Amino acid sequence: MPPAQRHPTMADVAERAGVSTSTVSRTLRGLTTVSPEVRARVEKAARELNFAVSRQAASLVTGRTGTVAVLVPTLNSWFMGAALSSLAPLLRAAGLQLNVYEIPDLAERTAFFEHLPARRNADALLVFSFDLTDEETARLDDLGMPVIYVSQHVEGRPSIYVDDVAGALHGTRHLLNLGHRRIAFVQTAGASGFSFSSNERLLGYQQALTEAGVPLDDDLVVSTRVGDKRAAAEVLGMLLSLREPPTAVFAEQDEVAVALIWNLRKTQIAVPERISVLGFDDQPLADWFDLSTVAQSPSDMGREAGELALKLIDDSGAAQERHVVLPTYVIPRATTAPVARAWDEGERGGEQVRE
Repeated sequence: MPPAQRHPTMADVAERAGVSTSTVSRTLRGLTTVSPEVRARVEKAARELNFAVSRQAASLVTGRTGTVAVLVPTLNSWFMGAALSSLAPLLRAAGLQLNVYEIPDLAERTAFFEHLPARRNADALLVFSFDLTDEETARLDDLGMPVIYVSQHVEGRPSIYVDDVAGALHGTRHLLNLGHRRIAFVQTAGASGFSFSSNERLLGYQQALTEAGVPLDDDLVVSTRVGDKRAAAEVLGMLLSLREPPTAVFAEQDEVAVALIWNLRKTQIAVPERISVLGFDDQPLADWFDLSTVAQSPSDMGREAGELALKLIDDSGAAQERHVVLPTYVIPRATTAPVARAWDEGERGGEQVRE
C-alpha cells in the first residue's frame, strides 16, 4: 500500500528526507547530534507527510511515557483547582500529559497502593496534600521515578510547601500589633486523607503570643468543621461564654473565617468593631468578603512542582532531597481593626448591650 493510502511511517519520512530511520528518530526526539541542515529536511518531510511520533513508540525508544501523574485526595478544592490550572499548561508546553488520580475513600486508596498504576504510565508522580502512612510513602519510594510532595514537607524527599509556622506567626503578630491580647485560634477538622498543616499553624500562633509576653490560654484554642455553620456557631458560643471573651479570632482556613463572620453578624456582633477575624489561604471568597487573611499561592506551588518534576525527569541523577519553601503574606482587609474596649458583662454570651 502506497504511503498516501496508509498512515506514514518513520521509514517514509527517512526516504523523503534522504536519511536513515535512526536519523529521523534522533531528530524527532530533539537530540542535538543532528545537524541543523538535516534537522530542517527531516522536519519538512514529516510535515509534508503529516507524520507524528506516537507516544507509545516514543516510549519504547526513550524509556519515557510523556506523562506526569498526580495523586490527590479530592478535586473539590479551590487549592487543587488553582494548583492544577498552573501545572497543566507548564507540562503541556514541555510536551507532557497530566494524569490525575483522585483517591477520595479508603477502598480506592487501598486499590491504588496495591496496584500502583503510576508505575506503568508516568515519568514522575506529584503527591498533593495527601496524608500518607509510612508504609504508603515507602511504596512510592519503590516506584523508580521522581516522587514530589506538594503542599507538604516530607523529610528526605523533594517537597514544595509554604512555611505554615511563619505564616501563622505573622498573622498573629498582625492582630497583636492592632492591640489584641485575647486572640482565639480556630483549628480545622480536615477531611480524611487530606494533609493539612494544622499543628504548624497552631505552633506559629503560640510562638507569636509567647514572644509578645501573652500567656497561652487553652480555652482560646477550639476546633470546628469546614462548611458547617452550626459547628461555627457552637465554636462562637464557647468563645463568647468565656469570662474574658476574645477580641480577635484567627481561623486557620478562610472558609472557617467566613462562617464565623456570618454567625457573628447574625447575632449582631460587629466585625471588626467588636471582634476582628483573620483567615488563612486567601481563597477567592476572601476577596469577596473583604477578609483579612494570610495568603499563600497554590498557582505558584503548582508551577514550582511542575518545574521540579521536569528537572528530575531530565536528570535522574539530580539531588532528590530538594525542598522549595514558598512565602506567605498577611493581607489586611476590612475584618481586622484596632482592638475595641473590653467586653462588658452584658455583652458576653452573644448578647450585645445597646447604648
